[in-house]
Amino acid sequence: MPADDSPTEDQSVRPDPGARPAAPPGETRLRSIAKAVSWRVVGSLDTLLLSYLFTGNVLIAGSIASTETLTKTVLYYLHERGWGLVRLGRA
Repeated sequence: MPADDSPTEDQSVRPDPGARPAAPPGETRLRSIAKAVSWRVVGSLDTLLLSYLFTGNVLIAGSIASTETLTKTVLYYLHERGWGLVRLGRA
């Protein structure tokens, strides 16, 4: 093998079949969390408004929006990280 440790023509570099693929470049866990939180703020304001329009009760609307915020933040994070494992559409 050359001194720079790069493979030669007769050697191929094969990924470890058990290794998990990396997240897209620039997609750290912290970035995924920040995206999840910012999206949930927008989504929760929408839920709060719609819940209030349907119930006419700000307390019930707030309860619905807060529960939805917690559950969907976790679900979005897991969904985002799961898509990091999917090769579909990657170059």
